[in-house]
Amino acid sequence: MTTVLPQKQEQHGGGTYTFSSRPRAVQQRKKYRDAGQGQDATSLYGNIMYDRRIVRGNTYAQHTLPASAQPDPIDIQRQQEARRRAIARKRAKEQLRPRSPEAVEGRKHIDVQTELYLEELTDRVEEADVETQTDTFLDRPPSPLFIPAKTGKDVATQIYEGDLFDFDIEVKPILEVLVGKTIEQALLEVMEEEELENLRAQQREFEELRNAELVETQRLEEQERRHREEKERRMKQQREVLRKEKETAEKIAARAFAQSYLADLIPSVFGTLADNGYFFDPVERDVESGFMPWLMETVEKAIDKSVMGRTMVDVLIREVVAQRMESFEALQRSIQEMSGGAAPTVSQTVVEAPAFIAEAAIPEVTPAEAAAGITGAP
Repeated sequence: MTTVLPQKQEQHGGGTYTFSSRPRAVQQRKKYRDAGQGQDATSLYGNIMYDRRIVRGNTYAQHTLPASAQPDPIDIQRQQEARRRAIARKRAKEQLRPRSPEAVEGRKHIDVQTELYLEELTDRVEEADVETQTDTFLDRPPSPLFIPAKTGKDVATQIYEGDLFDFDIEVKPILEVLVGKTIEQALLEVMEEEELENLRAQQREFEELRNAELVETQRLEEQERRHREEKERRMKQQREVLRKEKETAEKIAARAFAQSYLADLIPSVFGTLADNGYFFDPVERDVESGFMPWLMETVEKAIDKSVMGRTMVDVLIREVVAQRMESFEALQRSIQEMSGGAAPTVSQTVVEAPAFIAEAAIPEVTPAEAAAGITGAP
């Protein structure tokens, strides 16, 4: 509280401005606000330093919006986009983070200590019993009974029998209430026991009926199972019979087709093999492959020898004829010189001498002699 001068002196301008308020009790402030009290609740402040409506600091760059103004949708969209990018970036980091491969079937990953000093981990904490001997303590004496000090003066009064309370009269309504409540509770318990007994009886009847229905259901299920198994067995047998009939029909058709196809196959195969020379006479094949090549080789050698002999004979005959021609020409010249008469021409002598000598010197060779290797050389 501030003591000021009377307000009428302020008009004269002789003193400073002062303010005074009437004294009042300080309100008890609560630690927490009430649930129904909002931020806009009107409250009287005695000091403007604690008034929330007073704006402090520079107000030039302060952008204040009224409470009823709607947020900018562009800002909301920008915030949502930034939040979405942050979530996507976090998800990408989690995906790029190297992880352990999945465990194979029958195994699982476990946590392994990677610290420098390993520590044994157990589910049960190790305990140990430790004993120590201490000195004996003396028993604490019992505390004395607390008797408060008397204050005031002792006063007594005399009350005679029947002045304050008559037990027979006062206890009657209490006994009536107790007896009534006891009887009512007994009746309720009896009715509850009867109701429980009826419920047990109904439960027994229901269980018997349910057991009978369960037995009948099991019997019907067993009967249905037997019928189903019999049906499946019959169907399986019928399918087996149809399969065997189909296999038999296919085998019969295949056998008939094979017989019809192989009827003309064997003769044609044997004919083709015979035409290609796979079937032959061993003697004929031995003659063709062994004797005939040897015979042709021997005949060729014999003919070569015969040709060589004839060539040698021709050379000898040619030399002999040439020598005789020279001697005949010399003789003819000497006769001409001696007699001076006419002499036969040289051409007739040359023609007649080879023919005569060839007929006399070269004998004929028969095929048999050529095959036997006999040559006609002189």
